Amino acid sequence: MKYLCLLYGNQEKVGRLSKEEFSALVERCKKYDEELRGTGAVRMVESLEWDVTTIRPQNGKPTVMDGPFVETRDVVGSVMIIEARDLNEAIRIASLHPAANMGEDLEWGIEVRPIAEGCHQ
Repeated sequence: MKYLCLLYGNQEKVGRLSKEEFSALVERCKKYDEELRGTGAVRMVESLEWDVTTIRPQNGKPTVMDGPFVETRDVVGSVMIIEARDLNEAIRIASLHPAANMGEDLEWGIEVRPIAEGCHQ
């Protein structure tokens, strides 16, 4: 089964990091990234830009808006797809990601969601 992981953090707090602090954080992430990729279960992991465009229906037509769909201080900064036997295995694998091991002061976190296969064929 496939699982979508949404990796998020507080954009305001991340934005306050100096260039040096951010570089050091990225360097600390590398060991976790190596372990994560070493599982062989990660099908994709990518960082996202902070800019968000949302498409919502309005008067029966798609309308493009700037900004996230939901007002929140936490912003999705990366996405990951994991292939695992079950939710417990997906959680174990996602727990290897830096967002589960560091960045507590930046309010990092991971949502793990099963992908409903066959719904949009």
